[in-house]
Amino acid sequence: MTGLAEDKLKLQLEQLIAGKPSALARTITAVENQTPEARYILKGIQPHIGNALVVGFTGPPGAGKSTLINAYVRELRNRGKTVCVLAVDPSSPISGGAILGDRIRMAEHTGDAGVFVRSLASRGHLGGLSRTAARVLDVMDASGRDVIVIETVGAGQSEVEIAGVAGTKVVVCAPGLGDDIQAIKAGILEIADVLVVNKSDMPQAENTKRQLRTMLHLRQASDWNVPVLGTVATTFEGLPELADTIDNHDEALRGADHKIDPHQRIRRVLAETLAHAIEDKLMGSSDPALIEVLNDVQSGELNFDEASQKLLEQMKLL
Repeated sequence: MTGLAEDKLKLQLEQLIAGKPSALARTITAVENQTPEARYILKGIQPHIGNALVVGFTGPPGAGKSTLINAYVRELRNRGKTVCVLAVDPSSPISGGAILGDRIRMAEHTGDAGVFVRSLASRGHLGGLSRTAARVLDVMDASGRDVIVIETVGAGQSEVEIAGVAGTKVVVCAPGLGDDIQAIKAGILEIADVLVVNKSDMPQAENTKRQLRTMLHLRQASDWNVPVLGTVATTFEGLPELADTIDNHDEALRGADHKIDPHQRIRRVLAETLAHAIEDKLMGSSDPALIEVLNDVQSGELNFDEASQKLLEQMKLL
């Protein structure tokens, strides 16, 4: 890297930490494209992350997550808080870009310097988040915003991945889910810190709340009692209570009695990054040692677990 290029990156890093939207946008683009410049920025922001309240919204399609997030952002702005929204959208099978980005759905916040909205394409990545979402989250955190809101693609119970990056997880349901509640209970229901029945002015809303409260008894007991709230995002009903509940959960997480392994998030992101790196290398490698393992699996001499362990030992990870 030339001295001029390094000076340019230092300036970008300074502008990012100062909260300049243009620097935030440029850095997110670099991180999503995994450029060499992104590595420099990501290293530089490490002392500046961990301050934002990070809220993840997930749940089945049709629950009104985008409308609810839009209303939640409005409530946060009414309280004087700055916000970043990271919306992970389905990808175009042709271009790989995000489809129906939330910038369109959150048009009312256009021109508000206190709100930054960015859509990321999932690019076929399962789990509800994109491959670079955790890194983009760090960039947003370093920009000094008070709250970061993450919305996943709405893919169902595979969205438990959001639990690894969001401090508070809000699971949004619609009235009258019926069998859909059974479909999600083994996945995203267990990660919920707050359960919301949106569109609660519709029939069956109270019945859905009762179902959810009953199903909460199946969860393992914890210090936090998961509330079931009702909202009508289109009329702003229930949004102050939702915002207060999210704040209360964040305070509980940051409380003196709540012990968190300081390496937990780093370990998780490192494991995910390493998994992606191994996948990329394995798919493109013609190394003789790898070919030998592949042949042993094909012939039945090794099963997949044994083959994975052998490769890990060769890399001296375990």
